[in-house]
Amino acid sequence: MLRPWKIQLESIDSKSDTPLYMQIVHAVIHEIRRGRLSPGDFMPSSRELAESLGVNRKTIVLAYEDLIAQGWLASRGTRGTIVSTDLPEQSLEAPKAPEPTAGQAGFHFRAAPGVPFALSASSPLVLDEGSPDCRLFPYDVLIRAYRSAILRAKRANRLKYGDPRGSAILRESLVGMLKSQRGLALRDENLCITRGSQMGVFLASRVLVEPGDTVLMETLSYTPAAQAFRAAGATVIPVRLDRDGIDVAELERLCGEHRVRAVFLTPHHQFPTTVALRPERRLRLIELARRFSFAIIEDDYDHEYHFEGQPLLPIASYCPEQTVYIGSLSKLTLPSLRLGYIAAPPKVIDAMVHELMLLDRQGNTPTEEAVAELIELGELRRHVRKMKQTYTDRRAAFIDGLQRNFGDLAEFDVPDGGLAVWLRFADTAILDRIDRNQARHGVRTAQSTSFAVSPATERGIRAGFASLNEAEAADALMRLRKAAVDK
Repeated sequence: MLRPWKIQLESIDSKSDTPLYMQIVHAVIHEIRRGRLSPGDFMPSSRELAESLGVNRKTIVLAYEDLIAQGWLASRGTRGTIVSTDLPEQSLEAPKAPEPTAGQAGFHFRAAPGVPFALSASSPLVLDEGSPDCRLFPYDVLIRAYRSAILRAKRANRLKYGDPRGSAILRESLVGMLKSQRGLALRDENLCITRGSQMGVFLASRVLVEPGDTVLMETLSYTPAAQAFRAAGATVIPVRLDRDGIDVAELERLCGEHRVRAVFLTPHHQFPTTVALRPERRLRLIELARRFSFAIIEDDYDHEYHFEGQPLLPIASYCPEQTVYIGSLSKLTLPSLRLGYIAAPPKVIDAMVHELMLLDRQGNTPTEEAVAELIELGELRRHVRKMKQTYTDRRAAFIDGLQRNFGDLAEFDVPDGGLAVWLRFADTAILDRIDRNQARHGVRTAQSTSFAVSPATERGIRAGFASLNEAEAADALMRLRKAAVDK
């Protein structure tokens, strides 16, 4: 174990009537109780502590012997003295005031909402919300791209503070990719790199809405987005959702009743239900956005993974002046690289960059330029093509597993795209049992209530099929079945 940094003990006063060794005893106990010294930490040697405090070494030896006798310290022979791993339950000296600890705050703050943002990774069998299998990414290619990017950035002196909109090289690569693959008419000034799509949602909430404004969302949606809009002071109103996407007739009615500044939706593969917004509804949505002057916030989080037919182009490709388009590279590369982007009119991007500067000066230049190299060399396109076949096979096996384990309990459709399946349950008692029992049976899913924009909304289970191999997924579904029937 590493030796500690120099320990500073407070209240050591050579002029005090209290013997020096006893002052040291009380000071060490105080540091242990407040958490600065933890069980198992090595103490300085008696010589080191004596020199730092300016006292005789025998004084430290006497203090250590007393602390060992009381159970606060323990001797490890020639290795030294450590803080005991079996501390006394009560101190010898009652504190005059509550002791500060690392786990408590002594000031006012706004507590986090009760709904968790993400799944815990404590279980190896996580039916996540639609993540890729990071084990399949070509790490050798990424390592070479990092090396090349760092060397090129060093030669061009691009490792210093740079453009808060992100690496110009990555933005240029994304402009080309989004033009050719998604039909977006973009220039460099239309784009800003973010640390994932959630940062894009947060920036949109900061720029597009003010306290008292209204944001419309699908009844089932990405709830961290709803929380971001509420944190900006907006009222979030859910809009009915069916097999054809968001109900544009209800949306129109709500626009007539409220000051709607934005509509947030996931039209390509709706989150969490996976349905696609039909073309006629897309056109109606664009017409309403122009008439009522609201922004369409289009979260296109996994565009490439579409398995049936030709994917629809984003709404932003037809109506860029009314759309804030949020994308992510997490599904294409690795979530841990933390790369997303926003495409919007230039002045909107400028406003977002101002907010971004208050939150995060800039991104990670080596990572951004390494990913740009993967795009330019075609490595990312090859990886996605290979993964689409892998995930197509896994989707088929997953559907078979669902039919075996949940055919009598739930309804579900084979998704045309995306990396997850939405399970609908007529009997909510089954959902209660899944939420309650899953950890005991060694499997994890998001809680069935975690997708509801309002508490009275429909519940369900979103189960990702891509991040587990076929054997792992089969095991997870059997465990989930046990959780569903375990009363």
